[in-house]
Amino acid sequence: MARAFADTGILTIGHSHHAMEHFLDLLSRHEVQVVADVRSHPYSKFASQFDREPLIEVLRAAGFRYVYLGAELGGRPRGDAFYDRDGRVLYDRVAMSPVFRDGLARLKSGIQRQAVTLLCAEEDPAGCHRRLLVGRVLTDGGIAVAHIRGDGRLQTEQELRSAETHDQMELFEEMEAAPWKSIPSVSQKRRQSSSSAF
Repeated sequence: MARAFADTGILTIGHSHHAMEHFLDLLSRHEVQVVADVRSHPYSKFASQFDREPLIEVLRAAGFRYVYLGAELGGRPRGDAFYDRDGRVLYDRVAMSPVFRDGLARLKSGIQRQAVTLLCAEEDPAGCHRRLLVGRVLTDGGIAVAHIRGDGRLQTEQELRSAETHDQMELFEEMEAAPWKSIPSVSQKRRQSSSSAF
Protein backbone atom coordinates (compact mmCIF):
# COMPACT_ATOMS: atom_id res chain seq x y z
CA MET A 1 0.00 0.00 0.00
CA ALA A 2 2.77 2.46 0.87
CA ARG A 3 4.47 2.01 -2.52
CA ALA A 4 1.18 2.37 -4.37
CA PHE A 5 0.60 5.67 -2.61
CA ALA A 6 4.12 6.87 -3.28
CA ASP A 7 3.58 6.15 -6.98
CA THR A 8 0.74 8.65 -7.10
CA GLY A 9 1.66 11.24 -4.50
CA ILE A 10 4.11 12.43 -1.90
CA LEU A 11 4.68 11.67 1.76
CA THR A 12 5.74 13.95 4.61
CA ILE A 13 7.44 13.16 7.91
CA GLY A 14 8.52 15.07 11.00
CA HIS A 15 11.65 13.89 12.78
CA SER A 16 10.49 15.03 16.24
CA HIS A 17 12.61 13.40 18.98
CA HIS A 18 12.66 10.01 17.27
CA ALA A 19 15.60 7.73 17.76
CA MET A 20 17.40 7.43 14.44
CA GLU A 21 16.65 3.70 14.24
CA HIS A 22 12.92 4.41 14.55
CA PHE A 23 13.09 7.19 11.96
CA LEU A 24 14.87 4.92 9.47
CA ASP A 25 12.31 2.19 10.14
CA LEU A 26 9.49 4.62 9.34
CA LEU A 27 11.14 5.50 6.03
CA SER A 28 11.69 1.83 5.17
CA ARG A 29 8.19 0.81 6.16
CA HIS A 30 6.73 3.30 3.67
CA GLU A 31 9.29 2.48 0.98
CA VAL A 32 10.74 6.00 0.86
CA GLN A 33 13.69 6.44 -1.47
CA VAL A 34 14.45 10.16 -1.16
CA VAL A 35 14.24 12.47 1.86
CA ALA A 36 13.61 16.05 0.74
CA ASP A 37 14.55 18.28 3.67
CA VAL A 38 12.31 21.38 3.68
CA ARG A 39 13.61 22.86 6.93
CA SER A 40 14.88 26.40 6.38
CA HIS A 41 17.52 25.74 9.04
CA PRO A 42 18.31 22.01 8.97
CA TYR A 43 19.55 21.83 12.55
CA SER A 44 17.88 20.97 15.85
CA LYS A 45 18.68 22.08 19.39
CA PHE A 46 16.79 19.12 20.80
CA ALA A 47 17.49 16.31 18.33
CA SER A 48 21.00 16.86 17.00
CA GLN A 49 20.97 13.47 15.27
CA PHE A 50 18.83 15.27 12.67
CA ASP A 51 21.33 18.05 11.99
CA ARG A 52 21.99 18.14 8.26
CA GLU A 53 25.52 16.69 8.06
CA PRO A 54 25.08 13.67 10.36
CA LEU A 55 21.64 13.02 8.87
CA ILE A 56 23.04 12.89 5.33
CA GLU A 57 25.64 10.32 6.40
CA VAL A 58 23.14 8.11 8.21
CA LEU A 59 20.62 8.24 5.37
CA ARG A 60 23.22 7.40 2.73
CA ALA A 61 24.54 4.51 4.81
CA ALA A 62 20.99 3.17 5.07
CA GLY A 63 20.39 3.46 1.32
CA PHE A 64 18.30 6.65 1.17
CA ARG A 65 19.02 9.74 -0.89
CA TYR A 66 18.97 13.21 0.71
CA VAL A 67 18.02 16.42 -1.09
CA TYR A 68 18.01 19.82 0.58
CA LEU A 69 15.09 22.04 -0.53
CA GLY A 70 14.85 24.27 2.54
CA ALA A 71 16.12 27.34 0.67
CA GLU A 72 13.28 26.96 -1.84
CA LEU A 73 10.46 25.34 0.14
CA GLY A 74 11.34 26.20 3.74
CA GLY A 75 8.95 27.75 6.22
CA ARG A 76 11.21 30.73 6.99
CA PRO A 77 11.94 32.38 3.66
CA ARG A 78 14.53 35.15 3.30
CA GLY A 79 13.24 38.66 2.77
CA ASP A 80 11.01 40.96 4.79
CA ALA A 81 8.42 40.98 1.99
CA PHE A 82 7.41 37.44 3.01
CA TYR A 83 6.42 38.41 6.57
CA ASP A 84 3.60 40.42 8.07
CA ARG A 85 4.27 42.90 10.87
CA ASP A 86 3.77 40.16 13.49
CA GLY A 87 6.42 37.94 11.93
CA ARG A 88 4.04 35.45 10.34
CA VAL A 89 4.97 34.08 6.94
CA LEU A 90 2.67 35.23 4.14
CA TYR A 91 2.25 31.92 2.36
CA ASP A 92 0.49 33.42 -0.66
CA ARG A 93 3.58 35.53 -1.40
CA VAL A 94 5.92 32.61 -0.84
CA ALA A 95 3.89 30.32 -3.12
CA MET A 96 4.08 32.87 -5.96
CA SER A 97 7.81 33.53 -5.62
CA PRO A 98 10.17 32.28 -8.36
CA VAL A 99 12.36 30.52 -5.77
CA PHE A 100 9.42 28.53 -4.38
CA ARG A 101 8.15 27.73 -7.88
CA ASP A 102 11.59 26.46 -8.92
CA GLY A 103 11.79 24.25 -5.83
CA LEU A 104 8.29 22.95 -6.43
CA ALA A 105 9.12 22.10 -10.05
CA ARG A 106 12.21 20.23 -8.88
CA LEU A 107 10.13 18.34 -6.30
CA LYS A 108 7.43 17.43 -8.83
CA SER A 109 10.07 16.14 -11.21
CA GLY A 110 11.58 14.02 -8.43
CA ILE A 111 8.31 12.39 -7.42
CA GLN A 112 7.79 11.21 -10.99
CA ARG A 113 10.84 8.97 -10.61
CA GLN A 114 11.16 8.09 -6.93
CA ALA A 115 9.22 7.80 -3.67
CA VAL A 116 9.87 11.08 -1.86
CA THR A 117 9.06 12.28 1.63
CA LEU A 118 9.23 15.89 2.77
CA LEU A 119 11.15 16.21 6.03
CA CYS A 120 10.46 18.83 8.68
CA ALA A 121 10.71 18.86 12.47
CA GLU A 122 7.17 18.51 13.83
CA GLU A 123 5.75 14.99 14.20
CA ASP A 124 2.21 16.33 13.89
CA PRO A 125 1.82 17.92 10.45
CA ALA A 126 -1.33 19.87 11.41
CA GLY A 127 0.41 23.21 11.96
CA CYS A 128 3.60 22.60 10.00
CA HIS A 129 4.45 24.49 6.81
CA ARG A 130 5.13 21.17 5.05
CA ARG A 131 1.36 20.69 5.14
CA LEU A 132 0.00 24.25 5.28
CA LEU A 133 2.23 25.63 2.52
CA VAL A 134 3.95 22.94 0.43
CA GLY A 135 1.28 20.28 0.90
CA ARG A 136 -1.52 22.70 0.11
CA VAL A 137 0.10 23.81 -3.15
CA LEU A 138 0.73 20.19 -4.14
CA THR A 139 -2.83 19.17 -3.25
CA ASP A 140 -4.24 22.12 -5.19
CA GLY A 141 -2.17 20.87 -8.13
CA GLY A 142 -3.74 17.41 -7.97
CA ILE A 143 -0.95 15.61 -6.10
CA ALA A 144 -2.00 13.41 -3.20
CA VAL A 145 -0.27 14.13 0.12
CA ALA A 146 -0.03 11.77 3.09
CA HIS A 147 1.83 12.03 6.37
CA ILE A 148 3.98 9.37 8.04
CA ARG A 149 3.11 9.56 11.71
CA GLY A 150 5.42 8.64 14.58
CA ASP A 151 3.45 5.48 15.36
CA GLY A 152 4.04 4.22 11.81
CA ARG A 153 0.62 4.80 10.33
CA LEU A 154 0.11 6.70 7.11
CA GLN A 155 -2.42 9.53 7.44
CA THR A 156 -3.77 11.04 4.23
CA GLU A 157 -4.56 14.72 4.08
CA GLN A 158 -8.27 13.87 3.87
CA GLU A 159 -8.02 11.71 7.00
CA LEU A 160 -6.14 14.46 8.81
CA ARG A 161 -8.84 16.98 8.04
CA SER A 162 -11.68 14.66 9.03
CA ALA A 163 -9.86 13.70 12.26
CA GLU A 164 -9.86 17.30 13.41
CA THR A 165 -12.67 18.23 15.76
CA HIS A 166 -15.58 20.35 14.58
CA ASP A 167 -14.07 23.41 16.26
CA GLN A 168 -10.74 22.81 14.58
CA MET A 169 -12.47 22.40 11.22
CA GLU A 170 -14.23 25.72 11.74
CA LEU A 171 -10.90 27.28 12.63
CA PHE A 172 -9.31 25.75 9.51
CA GLU A 173 -12.14 27.11 7.34
CA GLU A 174 -11.68 30.54 8.93
CA MET A 175 -7.95 30.30 8.24
CA GLU A 176 -8.67 29.54 4.59
CA ALA A 177 -10.95 32.58 4.39
CA ALA A 178 -8.38 34.71 6.24
CA PRO A 179 -4.98 35.59 4.79
CA TRP A 180 -2.94 32.46 4.07
CA LYS A 181 -0.01 32.59 6.49
CA SER A 182 1.88 30.68 9.14
CA ILE A 183 0.15 30.08 12.44
CA PRO A 184 3.03 31.14 14.74
CA SER A 185 5.35 34.07 14.27
CA VAL A 186 8.57 32.66 12.84
CA SER A 187 10.55 35.78 11.99
CA GLN A 188 13.66 35.93 14.18
CA LYS A 189 13.58 39.74 14.07
CA ARG A 190 10.00 39.90 15.30
CA ARG A 191 10.59 37.35 18.05
CA GLN A 192 13.72 39.11 19.29
CA SER A 193 12.06 42.52 19.30
CA SER A 194 8.99 41.23 21.12
CA SER A 195 10.85 39.23 23.76
CA SER A 196 11.28 40.89 27.11
CA ALA A 197 14.53 40.99 29.04
CA PHE A 198 14.64 39.68 32.61
